[in-house]
Amino acid sequence: MHYTFDEWMKRKYPLVPFERYADDTICHCRTKEEAEFLKTAIKERMEQCKLSLNEAKTKIVYCKDDDRRGSHELEKFDFLGFTFMARRSKNRWGKFFINFSPAISMKAKKKISKEIRSWNLQERSDKSLLDLANMFNPRLQGYINYYSKFYKSAMYPLFQRLNERLAHWVSRKFKRCRRHKTRAIRWLGSMYKQNPTLFAHWKFGITPPMV
Repeated sequence: MHYTFDEWMKRKYPLVPFERYADDTICHCRTKEEAEFLKTAIKERMEQCKLSLNEAKTKIVYCKDDDRRGSHELEKFDFLGFTFMARRSKNRWGKFFINFSPAISMKAKKKISKEIRSWNLQERSDKSLLDLANMFNPRLQGYINYYSKFYKSAMYPLFQRLNERLAHWVSRKFKRCRRHKTRAIRWLGSMYKQNPTLFAHWKFGITPPMV
C-alpha cells in the first residue's frame, strides 16, 4: 500500500491530506465534488494494481461542526476504534461549541464490555480485591491510555458497570454482604477510600458510589 496508495497520492494529489493504517484510509477533501472525483480516481488506481475498494466501507462523510452547518446523508465514521462525529465541546474560555471530533466507538465499547464479562468476576470469590487489581489493571490501563485521549467521558459508562460487577463480587465473597447491594457498594467504597489508585479506572476517576 505504500507504493500503491501513499506515494501515488503524494504524487497525484499533493494538496489532499490523508492518514492510512494498514488498509484503512481517510482523505480530507474540501468539497463533495472533490471527494467524489477522488473516490473514482482511487478506485481506478486500485484496479490498476489488481486491488479493489471495499464499497461498503468507502464513504463520503460530511464533517459537521460550527463552521460546516450543512447536512449530508453520512455525518460520522469509525476509524481505529474511534467514532468521528459532531460533538458538543468546551473551549479554554468555557464556551460551548460543536466540534467534529473522535470518541471511543460503540463497536470498541461492546468489545471491551464482552472482555470484562469474560473475566467472570462473580466467580472469583477465592481472590482478594488486590488480586483482581493485579490481574486486570494492565488491560484496563491499556484501554484508558488508548481511548481516553479524546472525549474521555465516553468511557465512563464502561467503568461504572465494572464497579457494579466488583460490587457483585463483594456480595458473593462476603456473607454479610449477600443480598445486600447497598452494603456491598459501601464496602467497595471503603476500599476506594483506603486505596484510591488500586484499580486503574479508579485512578482515572470512575470511583465506586459513596453510600
